[in-house]
Amino acid sequence: MNQSNIVLLGGGMVAGYAAKQLVELGLAKGELAILSADNAVPYERPPLSKSFLAGKDSEDTIKINPDDFYKKQGIEVRLQCEVSAVDVKHKRLVLQGSEEFGFQKLMIATGARPRTLNIPGSKLQNLFYLRSLNDSKSIRHAAEKAKSAVVIGAGFIGMEVAAVLAQKGIEVSMVLNDDRVFKKLFSPEMSRFFESYYGAKGVRLVKSTSVTEFQGDGAVNSAMLGDGQNVRCDLVVAGIGVLPAIEVVTNSGLDIENGILVNEYLQTSHADIFAAGDVANYQDVLFRKRRRIEHWDNAVSQGQYCARSLKGDKTPFRHVPYFFSDVFDLSYEYWGDSAEADQVIHRGDVSSNSFSAWWLRQQQVVAAFTMNRPDEEREAAPKWIEAGQRVSASKLRDVSQPVVAAVTAAA
Repeated sequence: MNQSNIVLLGGGMVAGYAAKQLVELGLAKGELAILSADNAVPYERPPLSKSFLAGKDSEDTIKINPDDFYKKQGIEVRLQCEVSAVDVKHKRLVLQGSEEFGFQKLMIATGARPRTLNIPGSKLQNLFYLRSLNDSKSIRHAAEKAKSAVVIGAGFIGMEVAAVLAQKGIEVSMVLNDDRVFKKLFSPEMSRFFESYYGAKGVRLVKSTSVTEFQGDGAVNSAMLGDGQNVRCDLVVAGIGVLPAIEVVTNSGLDIENGILVNEYLQTSHADIFAAGDVANYQDVLFRKRRRIEHWDNAVSQGQYCARSLKGDKTPFRHVPYFFSDVFDLSYEYWGDSAEADQVIHRGDVSSNSFSAWWLRQQQVVAAFTMNRPDEEREAAPKWIEAGQRVSASKLRDVSQPVVAAVTAAA
């Protein structure tokens, strides 16, 4: 039976950054193996809906580590490797074809898979979901001939893909079942800004409805909506969320609930098995709640953290959730969790492309958004959230004063 001291199950960003961190911490050659279902070594995911999709990045430029990095460091990488089961008791992975692969320490980073549509016409060609490099390549290829497109969803994927397609000269309709864009993240004022901005860029927003049927002869040529509209399109991208990829551990005995349950050390119910990235439902020690995050920064941070843990670091995973996005010529960042906020403060002109938003709970900063704002606001956001900083809402709103003038007292 083949085996390795440390095995990374999954070949996404967690694996790429964990491998890099382990090497920096003195990984011995032959100590690590990466078993990946993908057909490429670990690569960055954000460019798939932005710069790579737009044709500005190549496959090589989005790789986390060069192809030869793994061989030089003595890291075994198995691509297109399908694992059918995790045998916790005997510390082995069962590969398709009945081959077995043993481990002493295991990091599960199987990521997530896109939610898919189950409506009439959902098997037609030119309907895409975006998760992998191959998905992005397929959409990019289809976009070369497309004249009109429907993008379903108005979260990160939907808004980013709609922006890229519109910049390619494609007529884009973005369909969302909410009454405003990115309702989960944006305040109503922020949604109004982005809706106006997208409209000015030629993106047609169709709100408070959903696609009920696709029509076409072999390939999609129109989308029927719940409100009766028939939208012409020769390309569809659905960004309707993802599900944690837990199938391989379903019968392993590990605790599962909206992903793989891990503690504040990212350990599963088995001390030698960790989970990280999109698949990990972890105990957030800052917000004192469980969460599972599907974004770049979380995968990077948890991959690096697990690498340090495997090398002896025993401090809890303590991290302010962070998100970023690039759409058209705008870039924005978001930190924290606004779920339990009782107030939101906007700083700057929300009808312009330079403003920030601050969510407070009992005067403590719990989340922040910045777009084209001074560095001191970007720097204050994660620090204040981690510290539970109390601020004055009126002073925070007053752009004539520096943002630090809003500080009232530490939590």
